[in-house]
Amino acid sequence: MRYWLFKSEPSVWSWDMQVAKGAAGEEWDGVRNYQARNFMREMALGDRGFFYHSQKDKAVVGTVEVSAEAHPDSTTEDERWDCVDIRALSPFARPVTLDEIKSEPRLAEMVLVRNSRLSVQPVTATEWALICEMGGLAP
Repeated sequence: MRYWLFKSEPSVWSWDMQVAKGAAGEEWDGVRNYQARNFMREMALGDRGFFYHSQKDKAVVGTVEVSAEAHPDSTTEDERWDCVDIRALSPFARPVTLDEIKSEPRLAEMVLVRNSRLSVQPVTATEWALICEMGGLAP
């Protein structure tokens, strides 16, 4: 199993909206960055991810699971763009902010710290466990 981080502006797609989709989940569509698309192409069923609210909140708020592997993005006819489907798993007891992540020395090499603009990014198993712990969720 691999770990990922999915960023979304809560005014466009929030954690609550993701949770409302239930077990069916939802396409993680609209990504138009080649590196983020390529990461989605690497994902497998059952991979886990952090759901991250960008913009104002800037915090990890819960965990998700990849429920469908990469397939054509339904929001475009351009064959270059793929996406995965994700479903909500667990909310964090408390959000883990970007400031907290940046202040934790063990997370200094995390992609989120080094390239905070990338909307889909890998997370190491160590980063996963540490952020889950910070958010009050057993990894």
